[in-house]
Amino acid sequence: MQLSDPNVNLAIILPEIIIAITGVVVMLYDCFFPKNRGITGTMSLIGIAAAAISIALIWPGGSVPASAWGGMIVHDSLRLSFSVVFLLVAALTILVSTVWVEREDVPGGEYHALLLFATFGMLLMSSGNDLVVIFLGLETLSIATYVMAGLRKSDLKSNESAMKYFILGSLASAFLLYGMALVYGATGTMNITEIAAKAADPNFPALLLVGAAMLVVGFGFKVAAAPFHVWTPDVYEGAPSPITGFMAAGPKAAAFASFLRIFVIGFPVVGGLEAAGYLNYSWTTALAVMAIATMTVGNVAAIMQNNVKRMLAYSSIAHAGYALVGFVGAGVAASQSNRDAAIAAVAFYMLSYAVANIGSFAIITLLGQKNDRRTEFEDFNGIGFKSPVLSFTLSLFMLSLLGLPLTAGFIGKVLVFRPALEANNPLLTVMVVAAVINTAISAYYYLRMIVVMFFKERATDWVEPRIPSALAAVILVTVIGTFYFGIFGNRVIERFSRQPIAEAVSQR
Repeated sequence: MQLSDPNVNLAIILPEIIIAITGVVVMLYDCFFPKNRGITGTMSLIGIAAAAISIALIWPGGSVPASAWGGMIVHDSLRLSFSVVFLLVAALTILVSTVWVEREDVPGGEYHALLLFATFGMLLMSSGNDLVVIFLGLETLSIATYVMAGLRKSDLKSNESAMKYFILGSLASAFLLYGMALVYGATGTMNITEIAAKAADPNFPALLLVGAAMLVVGFGFKVAAAPFHVWTPDVYEGAPSPITGFMAAGPKAAAFASFLRIFVIGFPVVGGLEAAGYLNYSWTTALAVMAIATMTVGNVAAIMQNNVKRMLAYSSIAHAGYALVGFVGAGVAASQSNRDAAIAAVAFYMLSYAVANIGSFAIITLLGQKNDRRTEFEDFNGIGFKSPVLSFTLSLFMLSLLGLPLTAGFIGKVLVFRPALEANNPLLTVMVVAAVINTAISAYYYLRMIVVMFFKERATDWVEPRIPSALAAVILVTVIGTFYFGIFGNRVIERFSRQPIAEAVSQR
């Protein structure tokens, strides 16, 4: 078998192969060497590093073809930019989890294997140009995440979290699968590029519209968009903090990657929203309304929370709304270059959100103690100057999530708002205005965290926890990332949009 064969090409799926093999090796090592489980985290990090190197080697512009495996796998900037997010999230989660695994005696081998298989699913979702491949990646990711959410078996909240996530996640998967079946029935193909050609026909079957609507419902659940967000607060609060940080950053980004590929590329809007066909106009309008509702529900509900994890859960809902603003902007872009830039902006937004979010959950993991029993706002009273490193870094992450200038969150919001604003469409302008207003609303609960730490009196004694080296590395990386992406974000965006997405698909 030739690696250069255009239909069967192993180089194009090298990152997925490396992660899958590493997951199997970690699982077998844990089985045969149960007394040396501490090394599984290191093995997982090595596998992730190798996958990252492979992505750097096959970045667009190299010798790897634009698509392979009969067009089921594509090699474009959407796939590669989101893959960077997935691998960074997985590596940081492993480092954050070292504290939790040791403190709560979690089976490290099982946990790391599940995390690697979830990462494999995310990578597959971003590289799939076929509805079947995307669904396989989604289910690989989902099943692993269901189990991780309930790894704390003696905790009732964790059990409840896993059960709710499994039941509602299965319902969402059913919507997705049935929607894919209807799209196949209407177009006669599962290939997204071929679906785009069929959808461009103004006489498309009504079945295609129904299938697209069911896909919106399924992906709406996966990205935690209103009104499909109800599972998020309970699941995020009950799951262990490292897993919550992972779910809020990794699977959400993977769902956005597939969501973007299916709708922006599979149901393209040609000539702007006003000139779009009924199918294209329907999904862009629906997502614009969904974005406004998601931002508003997430921010308003977050104000009323007294638990930090629930607050960040509703915050993640609001951030899904902000990302949807960029999503709609990509959908109505007037030119291919504008569309590719908007897709890169969504990928960058998910990267900037992941850095601040995982940094926040790293500190919450350390301060929350066993079973996350100290995650109420009052548990953070007065720790500001008693634990200055933790308090100031957590404050930085809150400000980045808010979107303060010079942080990654600010540049991320500017980039996702701009394409929608440039569309010169009244509905999209209202959506951007709603996003700006919601950003102002979010200042209340993000700044509340800072006020609690630095300006509230503490009723009990406080002993500053020791910061393990792995957690210190996470804090260092996320702080540097927050400032670097906030100051030099243009460099990342240029790298993310190095190869036009449509060009990569058309080379098939």
